Formats: sequence, structure tokens, C-alpha cells
Amino acid sequence: MSATAVVRNARDLLDEAGLQGAFLVRDLDTGAEIGFDADDPYPAASLVKVPLAVAVLERIARGELDPATPVDVAPGRITTPGPTGLSRFRHPARIAVDDLLYLSTCISDSVAADALFDLAPPTAVAGELRRLRIDGIAVRHRVGDLADTPAERLGPDEVHLAHSLAIGGATPGQGHPVAQLDVTRANTGSARAFVDLLHALWRPSTIQKATAARVRALMGDNLHRQRLAPDFTSDASRWSSKTGTLLHLRHEVGVVDHADGQSYAVAALTASRVPAVAQPGSEATMAQVARTLHDHLRTGTLPWWG
Repeated sequence: MSATAVVRNARDLLDEAGLQGAFLVRDLDTGAEIGFDADDPYPAASLVKVPLAVAVLERIARGELDPATPVDVAPGRITTPGPTGLSRFRHPARIAVDDLLYLSTCISDSVAADALFDLAPPTAVAGELRRLRIDGIAVRHRVGDLADTPAERLGPDEVHLAHSLAIGGATPGQGHPVAQLDVTRANTGSARAFVDLLHALWRPSTIQKATAARVRALMGDNLHRQRLAPDFTSDASRWSSKTGTLLHLRHEVGVVDHADGQSYAVAALTASRVPAVAQPGSEATMAQVARTLHDHLRTGTLPWWG
């Protein structure tokens, strides 16, 4: 099957699942890639925790932060379904910077992420990305600033209304009345930008090697394995990733390292047209599309992007 047909079929699969999306798969050694709509910006949701980890670890590498420094963290006291870790704590805690990195990246703990943003504010994270020559990711806000969506103000039986607002409120220019979904106000990134970041972490040149190794390890320990992991994890491959979820958005970016030495960066950014919180079928389709693109590229066909 030609690359054009593979991409056409991928778009059809997403559409049938009620999804639109941007996908990119890249061979990290040859640079060959396949995907579609890879330069379209999406609200990043929890994907922003990867550049946050990079910025904090770069400060540690320069001796500006001690990873063992204890940080006093107020409890999140969140009772709605979804948030993890310190977000659900009822009492204050004292946690080392290095352990906050684990909580933020591996279990996507937003309270831990904001404790790290106290040490490396959004402007500093954005500055690190510029210094490292990684373009296309906008870091404008702490995680907590963008976590208060309409879903948090509705009861469990009404959350679908927040998803309906998220789906129906977008403007042609990707603006949105919900600030967290407006690409001019939210933390944002494209599939290409996140693949570029992964490339810089797996084949480091500007990023400190110690920083890159630690982020790779953290992404390898990601506990959220329900999205792309089932299609990329095996005894002969290792899947390291970060997920991002916000209302109707479902993202995952990661790298599959094969036992034969080949490594492929994968970015899957999607928005659903279905006003439902639980959509396992949509997540299975995301994985199917990502794996199909990966398999086509891995067979040795010519690189193509559309």
C-alpha cells in the first residue's frame, strides 16, 4: 500500500471513531517520517509536563537546583474523578524536587507539576526551549491555571455538557470560549514540535545527556498505558511516553525502542466529536492509526508527509 493510501485510510479510521487529529511518526536515525496535519497546533494539556521536566533537569545539570531539595506542597483536595497523586492529597506534604519530577511525569500529577513550575515558571520553561532550539511548543501557564474547566463545576451526570461545549465552541481559527482550548491562550504544541522534542531527548545534542537520560527514564515509567501502549509494547520493544487529556482532547507522544536498535518517535494529538468522558474505542483507534503509520515507515518505504 502506498503512503498516500495509508494516510487516507488513517484519516478514515479517525473519522469513523468521531476523531480528528494530527499524527507524526519519525525514524530517529534516518529522519524519515510519515504523518498528517503535523504542524497544526493543539492545546497541549498534560504534554506540557515533558518540557517542564526538561527545564527543571537542565537547571539541575547547571547546578542551579539540588534534586534533593525538599518542597512543601499544599494538598490538592480534588474529589472529582481523574486527577492523581498530590492532586487528591488531603494534607500538606514535603517532597524532594526529584520525586516531584516522578509524580509530575509518570503519573501526571498536576499539583506536583505546579510545584515544579514554582521553580521553573512558564516563561523560564519557554526560554529553555528556545535555548535548546526546540520550536513550536508554547508554554504560557501553570497546569493549575488551565485545569479549572466547566467539567469541574458540573456533577458526574452532567459532564457530557462540558464536552458538548468543548466540541461545539471552536472557531475556524482554533479560538475557543474555554480558555484551556484556545490555542492563542493555552499551552500548545504541534505533533511535529513534540516529535522534535522527543528527537532531542533520544538523540541529544543541545540537551544535557543527564537531562535526556532522566526524561527518557521517566517517560519509560509512565503509568498511563491505556492509549498507545497496547500497540507498541512487547518483549521486543519498549514504549516510553506521556499522555495528555483535557475534556474532548486525547493525546499521547512517545518513542518505541525496538530490540534491533531502531527507534521511532510518535505523536498523536486528537479531538473527539463525541461528548463522553470514557471513550476506549477512540483510544484504540488512536493506537491503530499510530501503529499503522509506524509499521509502514518501518518496512523501509520512502518518507512521506501530508
